[in-house]
Amino acid sequence: MIQIAIVGGGAGGLELATALGRKLGRKGKAQVTLIDRNHTHIWKPLLHEVASGSLDAELDAVNYRVHAHRNGFAFELGTLCGVDRARKCIELDALVDDTGEEILPRREKRYDYLVLAIGSVSNDFNVSGVSDHCIFLDSPGQAQVFHQRLVDRFIRLDQALEAGQSERKLRIAIVGGGATGVELSAELFKAREWFSTYGLKTITPEHLEVSLVEAGPRLLPALNERISSGAHRELLKLGVKVRTATAVVSASRDGLTTKDGELIRADLMVWAAGVKAPGFLAGIDGLQCNRMGQLLVGPTLEVQGDTTIYALGDCAGFAMDGPDGQQRWVPPRAQSAHQMADCVAKNLRRRLAGKPQQPFVYKDMGSLVSLSEYSAFGRLMGGLARGGISLEGKVARLAYVSLYRMHQGAIHGWPRALMMAFTDKINHFIRPRFKLH
Repeated sequence: MIQIAIVGGGAGGLELATALGRKLGRKGKAQVTLIDRNHTHIWKPLLHEVASGSLDAELDAVNYRVHAHRNGFAFELGTLCGVDRARKCIELDALVDDTGEEILPRREKRYDYLVLAIGSVSNDFNVSGVSDHCIFLDSPGQAQVFHQRLVDRFIRLDQALEAGQSERKLRIAIVGGGATGVELSAELFKAREWFSTYGLKTITPEHLEVSLVEAGPRLLPALNERISSGAHRELLKLGVKVRTATAVVSASRDGLTTKDGELIRADLMVWAAGVKAPGFLAGIDGLQCNRMGQLLVGPTLEVQGDTTIYALGDCAGFAMDGPDGQQRWVPPRAQSAHQMADCVAKNLRRRLAGKPQQPFVYKDMGSLVSLSEYSAFGRLMGGLARGGISLEGKVARLAYVSLYRMHQGAIHGWPRALMMAFTDKINHFIRPRFKLH
C-alpha cells in the first residue's frame, strides 16, 4: 500500500492528514501517517491566549490519536531528525521521558510520499541573551511556561502589595509589533482584570506595566497605516507603552537593552520579533532553502529536487509575483498553511489517480488582529494591495473568531464544529473565564 507520511501536526499538517485520511485512508487507497512531537494540537494563532490564560490548552486541544482514529489516518509520536531521500525513509529521534528514560528508540519510517509541514520557530536574529532570558511562543508548552510564570508573578505581586510595598509592579516586555506581540499585549490587561476579579484585588491597572517594542516605524506592518494607527491608539488607551523604531541589541535578567543604550526593565520578556524555518531543513541533502530557511517548492508544492517530497506552511518557500511585479514569498500565516494543505491533498489524490497535478495559487484573504475583548482590527477580501474591506470593533472581532471556527470545520467537519461552538457558549457560563493555575 502507498505510504504517505506527514511530519508536523500544525494547522496545515493536521488539515492535510484529516483530508487524506477521509479520502484515501478509509478507502484503503493509502496508509496516511501523521507524525508530531506533541500529543495534542492547538491552533497556533491562539497561543497568545494560552499564554495569558484566556484559553485552557488542556481543554481546547485536539488529541492526535483520537482524531486519527476518527478520520482514517494513523498517528505516530516522534521528532524528525533526518531524511534519507535515496532510501525514501525518514529518521525519528529517540523519545525519552522527563527522567531521561527511553520511551521509543531512534527509528526509521518508509514513505512513498513525504509532506513536511513542520512550521516555523522564532527568529532571535542572534541578539545576545535572547535565548537565555526571553520566552518564545512557538508551541503550547512554551505558552504554558509563560502562563505559569505570569500566575506566579501576579500572586507574588499581590502579596507584596498587601504587605504595603505599593511601589511594586509587574513589568512585562514584548519584542515584536506584529500580530502576536500586539494581541498578547492586550490579553495581558484582560488577564489582570480577571486576576483582580478572582481574588487578587490589590492589583490595579497601575501595577501592570507592559512595554511593546518594535524595531520598525509602526506596529502591524502587514496592515495598512490606518489600521496600524488604530491598533496603536487602542493599546495606548489600555496602558501599553508602545516603543516603535526601537531596536533591541541584548537581553539580560534585568531587561532589554536598546540600540541607544537604554535599559527597558522587565520581569518577564517575550520575543515575537519574527520567524524562520527550523535550521535542520538546510541539512537535508540535495534540497535548497531560501534566506528564511524555508524549503524551495515548485508550482505544485513539491520541493525542488525531489518530486516525492512536498512542503507546506511556514517551512515552505513559495515565490510568487506581487502586484507591483516584484517577486515575493507567500507569507507564513495560518491561511497560507490552510490553502497549501488543500492544494497538496488534491494533488496527492490526483497523482494516485494518474491525473496531472494542479499549481498552487495563493489568495490573500487579508489579516485580522484581536485586542482581546476590547477591540479588533483587520482587512478582508483580497489583501491590502487591491483595496479590500477594512474592519474594526465588533465586526472585526466576529470575523477573527470565525477564522478559528473555519479551522475547526476543516478538521472536524461542520456539524461537529458547530456543536463545539455551541458547547463553548455553554462553557462560557459554567467554566471559569480565565485559567488561574
